Amino acid sequence: MTEPVILGIETSCDDTAAAVVCGDVVRSSVIATQLEVHDRFGGVVPELASRAHLEAMVPTIRRALLDAGLDPERPAIDAVAATYGPGLVGSLLVGLSAAKALAFGLGVPFVGVNHLEAHLFAPTLEGVPEIYPRMVLLVSGGHTELVLVTSRGSYEVLGATIDDAAGEAFDKVARFLGLGYPGGPAVDQLASTGNPTAFAFPRALRDRPFEFSFSGLKTSVLRAVALNPMAATEDLCASFQRAVTDVLVDKTMAAVRATGAASVALAGGVAANGELRSRLAAACADAGVPCALASRAFCTDNAAMVAAAGAHALGTRGPDPLTLGPNPGLSLSPGER
Repeated sequence: MTEPVILGIETSCDDTAAAVVCGDVVRSSVIATQLEVHDRFGGVVPELASRAHLEAMVPTIRRALLDAGLDPERPAIDAVAATYGPGLVGSLLVGLSAAKALAFGLGVPFVGVNHLEAHLFAPTLEGVPEIYPRMVLLVSGGHTELVLVTSRGSYEVLGATIDDAAGEAFDKVARFLGLGYPGGPAVDQLASTGNPTAFAFPRALRDRPFEFSFSGLKTSVLRAVALNPMAATEDLCASFQRAVTDVLVDKTMAAVRATGAASVALAGGVAANGELRSRLAAACADAGVPCALASRAFCTDNAAMVAAAGAHALGTRGPDPLTLGPNPGLSLSPGER
């Protein structure tokens, strides 16, 4: 049976993305970033994000179709998939509206995709053998979760953050240190030249193996700067990042031991962090557990993972009605639509 050709659209936050995927083959993946739009504000401004999506949507989709070797006027696709949550409601509306219009105009099915579930599909785009049950550490700007995946589209959330997500903590610490937006890459770069033991920052919730908390860590960095105004930024970044990665890696491996997971995968925007990638891979190697790291291109918000998740959804539950609206608070709870 021929694999369906899916056009994916992603606009959950501040990246306008479109991709064409056939099976596990990514035929194109285009991302129009809004970094210059939001940089001077130190974070994403929802209204500006929506306007930027409107401007970038058509050229981004057209580029993705052309890169995939398809006629942008009448593309030979089998369905259109788009993120419908979670995310910024205005941003979601832009992508959903474009996807529905395309699906209706081309006479093909429309599929709504959970952005978080799409991240679980990112490692499948790397050509790495899928070994289930798989423990996925999903770590991004808005979410930090441990998800036990038993097969494509079948999963259980074991635990999540009770306050700030890891990516949110990175951004807030970077903003406080004057490193700009987005904060994660800047902290990662500076940390590589700093001393990770310079500051003894806390590792929270040691007694709750599957839950995370980074709010106290963020506050500890602020206090450290207040008490040590001449402290090297590199040391602050390295110590902060080490605290985050200690917690993420330790809790992931604890979840592997508790569940007997046969493999581990890392997904989400923070999965691009160099120290996290190397330390998780090393921990898995020590435990004799295969580790799948989504490439950096598929860690951040992208439409290829949306298309892959959409293809699975289309084959298992069928298309969604064009009346499906955005769900900015969508979670990974089973059966939530």
